[in-house]
Amino acid sequence: MKGKTALITGGSSGIGKATCIAFGREGANVIVVSRTESSGKATEAELRDLGVEAKWLQADVSNPEDIKKVMEEAKSLYGTIDYAFNNAASSAKSGMLTEIKEEEWESAISGILTSTFLCMKYELIIMEEQGFGAIVNNASVDGLRGFPMDPVYSAAKHGVIGLTKSTALQYAKKGIRINAICPSWTFTPRIERLLQRSPGKDKEWLEHQPIGRLGKPEEIAEAVLWLCSDKASFVLGTALSIDGGYTAM
Repeated sequence: MKGKTALITGGSSGIGKATCIAFGREGANVIVVSRTESSGKATEAELRDLGVEAKWLQADVSNPEDIKKVMEEAKSLYGTIDYAFNNAASSAKSGMLTEIKEEEWESAISGILTSTFLCMKYELIIMEEQGFGAIVNNASVDGLRGFPMDPVYSAAKHGVIGLTKSTALQYAKKGIRINAICPSWTFTPRIERLLQRSPGKDKEWLEHQPIGRLGKPEEIAEAVLWLCSDKASFVLGTALSIDGGYTAM
């Protein structure tokens, strides 16, 4: 991937940061996209310390003007966007459907599904012009199954998978491959904070992960790297489970 350019949203922590580092180690230029300047610039600095050409760009991925600006800046900096990992997303209100407010629904759909649509739209404009590219969207195992207490999150992630598959078919003969990953519980800073508030919660999660542990961000990153690489040249429109056996149960 030397000399290629990878753009990663939500790239300043967790799975996104691990993916930035994975691409950097393969020789790619890395565009780190996030909302928070401190963590975004820290990731940029860490990549540069590894000898990687990297640049942090600020964006709210649910804002179309932010996304257009990021894509323009990325193309101006490096000429192309060869790989994109649409990883940034918001959370969703949990609970019984009748208890969820309309504005909470709208917020979740905007932060999870609409943001993926916007990123893909402007990435694809660039990739179609250059005649090649690979996109990976971060869905979830909850996009593959029902999740009783998180119907809104599950609906949004199902939407990401549907968007991935349908758009992959549109661009299948244009040199652009589009896929999704479906991780289960992964030990990211967000999950770490959740465990601090609810000690022992991981025991409940592990009941659904036959491998007996949480995933590591680096394990998810390796799957993204593979899907973008030429080694996955025949893989298109898939929703790849990376879940320690979760969906096999």
